[in-house]
Amino acid sequence: MKNNAQWEASLFELIRRTSVDLPSDVEQALKRAYTGEPKGSRGRWVLETILENIRTARAQDTPLCQDTGTLLFSFQVPVGFDTNALAAVTRVAVARATRMGYLRQNTVDSVSGESCSTNVAHGSPLFRFEQCARSTVDVRLLMKGGGCENMGRQYSLPDPVLGAGRDLEGVRRCLLDAIVATQGNGCAPGVLGVCIGGDRCSGCEQAKHQFLRRLDDRSEVKALGKLEDRILKESRTLGIGPMGLGGVASLLGVKIGALSRLPASYFVTVSYMCWAYRRRGVVISAKGGLQRWLY
Repeated sequence: MKNNAQWEASLFELIRRTSVDLPSDVEQALKRAYTGEPKGSRGRWVLETILENIRTARAQDTPLCQDTGTLLFSFQVPVGFDTNALAAVTRVAVARATRMGYLRQNTVDSVSGESCSTNVAHGSPLFRFEQCARSTVDVRLLMKGGGCENMGRQYSLPDPVLGAGRDLEGVRRCLLDAIVATQGNGCAPGVLGVCIGGDRCSGCEQAKHQFLRRLDDRSEVKALGKLEDRILKESRTLGIGPMGLGGVASLLGVKIGALSRLPASYFVTVSYMCWAYRRRGVVISAKGGLQRWLY
């Protein structure tokens, strides 16, 4: 890997734009939610404030939210690509973005309680690499705030309290329970990322990986696509609304994936993303130049 300065510039621009500029599919979903709330309602007022915040952040080149969150980078790279060098230059870009104020200094040592001034530490940022038959690098960045991360849940089926068995109806009951339990916390209206199956660890990773999908897509698995639509529709009847203040728009979307599982286990893992759905992606050339945006 050569031209580290070019790679750093491209990765820095990805971080900057992810922090300050909400993707169009998310902004459009928030606009539709705004028009769906009654005039004069608290829900409509909250969404109006959110939309103004989005416009201001973009115009003033400032972070959409003070909690710039955990940085999750997903890379697809050519076979044999030097991922150690890519991780190193990404850390340099993260430190630069932190110094310039696009990232909050929000990485804390879990033992000492001390803050890290660069956001580069053990486990920060997080990387996922996949080698593919390609000549360019596809990189997706997800910024996940702590408030919405706290709203994640994992269920083990069967669950007698919910009356949830090991089937898609049981999954549905888990997802509705997760929405009701959140009650607008984590900055609603948000998005559910869901994984059916896997183990406790892989289920969490796959649930978050669902956030790399566009809001206007639908699962290619017919049964999961139907469940996504049904949960989103049913969430509108719960009365939770934006920030839990009442209304129709409790969710902006539901994204469900599935992994194989062991016979003894049936996990349903739910990750929650707030309205500040900071997700961007770019294709970077072999020389480090930014070729095109993916969202």
